[in-house]
Amino acid sequence: MADFSHFGTSDEENAEIKKLTLEVEADTDNFESWEKLIRACEAQEGGLNRNSSPQALATLRDVYDRFLLKFPLLFGYWKKYADLEFNISGPESAEMMETTHTPHLVRELFERAATSVGLDFLAHPFWDKYIEYEERQEAHDKIFAILQRVIHIPMHQYARYYERFRQLAHNRPIKELVPSETLARFRAEVEAESAAYGAVPRAELEVERDIRVKIDAMFYEVFQKTQDETNKRWTYESEIKRPYFHVTELESSQLANWRKYLDFEESEGDFARTAFLYERCVVTCALYDEFWLRYARWMSAQPGKEEEVRHIYMRAATLFVPISRPGVRLQFAYFEESCGRTGVARDIHEAVLMQLPDCVEAIVSWANLERRQNGLDAAIQVYKAQIDAPHVNIFTKAVLVTRWAFLLWKIKGSVEEARTVFLKNVQWYADSRHFWEKWLEFELEQPTNAELESQHTERIKHIFDELLAKSRISSTAKKDLFLVYLTYLQERGGADAMKQFLTIDREIYGPTSLSALDRPALKENGVARAPLDDATRAKAESKYPAYYEYYMEPESNTQGTAPFQ
Repeated sequence: MADFSHFGTSDEENAEIKKLTLEVEADTDNFESWEKLIRACEAQEGGLNRNSSPQALATLRDVYDRFLLKFPLLFGYWKKYADLEFNISGPESAEMMETTHTPHLVRELFERAATSVGLDFLAHPFWDKYIEYEERQEAHDKIFAILQRVIHIPMHQYARYYERFRQLAHNRPIKELVPSETLARFRAEVEAESAAYGAVPRAELEVERDIRVKIDAMFYEVFQKTQDETNKRWTYESEIKRPYFHVTELESSQLANWRKYLDFEESEGDFARTAFLYERCVVTCALYDEFWLRYARWMSAQPGKEEEVRHIYMRAATLFVPISRPGVRLQFAYFEESCGRTGVARDIHEAVLMQLPDCVEAIVSWANLERRQNGLDAAIQVYKAQIDAPHVNIFTKAVLVTRWAFLLWKIKGSVEEARTVFLKNVQWYADSRHFWEKWLEFELEQPTNAELESQHTERIKHIFDELLAKSRISSTAKKDLFLVYLTYLQERGGADAMKQFLTIDREIYGPTSLSALDRPALKENGVARAPLDDATRAKAESKYPAYYEYYMEPESNTQGTAPFQ
């Protein structure tokens, strides 16, 4: 957390900036909180200028630096930050900047930029600047070389580059226009054509004129191909309404267009153009893990691109995709595990859980990682550690207990050990619908025969007796579960099963006066379990939508853990 002792010049400004900073740190993905903090910092001392206090300026710069580290693609804020620095420090700061007029260094920068943006459909402002620089240097050979590259690139203003290229080509030495082997081939063709007509040896200027005609025709074919490639891409380019990054959601039609555009470019089979389009896409769609995952999968299909795949995952996981959507980070862990970097895969899981301690998906993924690499006991230890952890919510723990039981059942093959986990933990997780569903699923799938069927029936009945006696899940949830029991009695019950069927039908689905659902719950650990109220249930439903429905924590020992066996 930042040091607030030097913020602003007034206690009121200090308090406001501190409050907004705490809001940002509580949820760094909240763009609106960042905007409020930036505005508050800019408003210090009545509006910052070159006469503002060093403390206020330091506060502003610190917030901008942290904001742009979080949202590095927001080019408008980079410009705003630069304008503020100019207004605060004046031209003196610009004069202090390191500049260079060394042509080869400038050209290196242009070439770096060409690699980054040169294939963009709207790259003409960049290429114009590059050509403009070489014009100031009067480097006509380099201008021609740039144009010779650009005429092959499908882009919005391809035609004007071709026209200028043709004009310059007419005045360039013939040996600069095409590679030596191509030039030799054209010369041989011209000489062969002259010989076919029995002509006398021709002057060099006449031969060169005919060679230039062939070269011009060759470049016209390049122009036609570029025109065709441009038209193909215009179908998708014309549909891109927001080519830059922003935190607001993209329309579904925009996302669909990016998918189609990527499909098209992949089908063309040009690695450089496809990779470049992915880079464009993950600028506009930086917050959508779908496109990062697609990019990584496509790159992984290219030979020898392990480091490139790793870099894609790192950018997605550390900069762009919000931690609230951990899927891309877990996929990153699977990639590292596949590369033999198990320690890195483990670190990724731990990093996710530092931010999302209740993330069931990450905990289960981590446990499975340990099972694959170190065996069943290592996986169970992950579950035990998370269930024991005081910062993990009780509803998450309920899911982890069922996962633990299923490991013992499905992987170890020990039905009794799995059953013991359910029996010993029902008192702790009776208010988790997930716990009841998985316990019921477990018992229903146990094989039986004529001798064991009565025992099996008793176990199913025991689950529903416990459900009525100990759980405060909603009446609706209980009714849903009891439907499974009624079906069980119909399909697998014995001669007297319909007596039990009708009793349940009456007490669960009958009038309120007969209902067993509203009976007072038993005391647990000496504390009465109060009935759920609608507001509390709604709060639980909204907080845990992925796994839980109609839940409520017990009033006593809400962070209690189960007695492991």
